[in-house]
Amino acid sequence: QVQLIESGGGLVQAGGSLRLSCAASGRTDSTYAMGWFRQAPGKEREFVAAIRWSGGITRYLDSVKGRFTISRDNAKIAVYLEMNSLKPEDTAVYFCALDPYGSWWYVEHEREYDYWGPGTQVTVSS
Repeated sequence: QVQLIESGGGLVQAGGSLRLSCAASGRTDSTYAMGWFRQAPGKEREFVAAIRWSGGITRYLDSVKGRFTISRDNAKIAVYLEMNSLKPEDTAVYFCALDPYGSWWYVEHEREYDYWGPGTQVTVSS
């Protein structure tokens, strides 16, 4: 069983930066990709970014392109989300997720991911 734990959330002013981390523990037979999703109050959870473990290919939600950067640590199963130029609309609970066997076609879909962290709150004040 794999456990994911996010850290790095907090309160920041608009225009500021935060770096989220997600570390995996336990045994996983495979890591195809890891992703970040977010859920704002009253809204459905949405895809933010993903990284494929082999090759480091990335994909982003259009509204975060150029502001957010996802990266990974191959030595340990960990993924990071560097968030710059934050906006109030980025306020949400951010979740990391692990896809052990997937398809890059569907990496934006929640159902691709078998393991999820409990989430970390990011609040951006105006």
